[in-house]
Amino acid sequence: MGAFEIYNVETPEGIKTKMSENLKEKTPEIENKWVYLGIPIVAIALAELMIYSGRKLPGMEIHALVLLGLSFSIIYIKNKDIQKTYQSFLLLPILRLVDFSMPLFYEEKLYNLIFIYCLLAIPVSIAAINQEFTPAQLGITFKKIGIYIPLSIFMGLLLGAGEYIIVGKNPLIQDLSILNIINLTIIMVFLVSPIEEMIFRSVLQTRLEIVLGGREALIVTSILFGLMHSGYGSIYEIFYITLVGAVIGYLYYGTRSLPLVALIHGFMNVFFFGIIPLLL
Repeated sequence: MGAFEIYNVETPEGIKTKMSENLKEKTPEIENKWVYLGIPIVAIALAELMIYSGRKLPGMEIHALVLLGLSFSIIYIKNKDIQKTYQSFLLLPILRLVDFSMPLFYEEKLYNLIFIYCLLAIPVSIAAINQEFTPAQLGITFKKIGIYIPLSIFMGLLLGAGEYIIVGKNPLIQDLSILNIINLTIIMVFLVSPIEEMIFRSVLQTRLEIVLGGREALIVTSILFGLMHSGYGSIYEIFYITLVGAVIGYLYYGTRSLPLVALIHGFMNVFFFGIIPLLL
């Protein structure tokens, strides 16, 4: 029995068949497609590189311009596929601007995440609805969840350990009390990771699969996912999270399961932001 069968992840042949059933069989013909897509991708990347270099304010200004530019472009561009792709790109500057501009309600950053991601749930939900995807295309299914839970904990441990090796200690809780672990797990697994995975996988990757194709969508989404972690100021972190994004994105591409990738992402955060740094 192969590795794909062990973890109930489909083979590339199965993936190709599933994607032809769930999404369009071929990408639409769009004139100057890479010009339309390249401009926001480069602009978002530039904003994140500004943040990476320590120039947070210019980075936020570029994100604000990207947000305005995409919003006005959606009004004037007639192509529906580009409109919906721009709607998916909009979520990235919104994510960054809300994250950086949200006032602090608690001394512990962990609890401020509640306000950030509850607010983000609004535009993410609107974007998901406007994409006109089916629940299956968005990955909203709980099939095989009994298998995915232990798999996600194991993968979360491995990926969280890798991030710890690169970034070092960055705990969001003071100690490993039961209450702290429960709070960290609830916030990361049931709030932060579902919202982020909805942005990057359910909305952005799925839309790009239609416009560009599966391989190109995976590459672009993974790179943007890595760049959106520029706040640590570590090029190694960006490369590592890009790789993590590729792994998670491929699993999403194969399983079409938002709960699976959200659980992996969530437990990765639990181990990285809590258990590993406080155990070592």
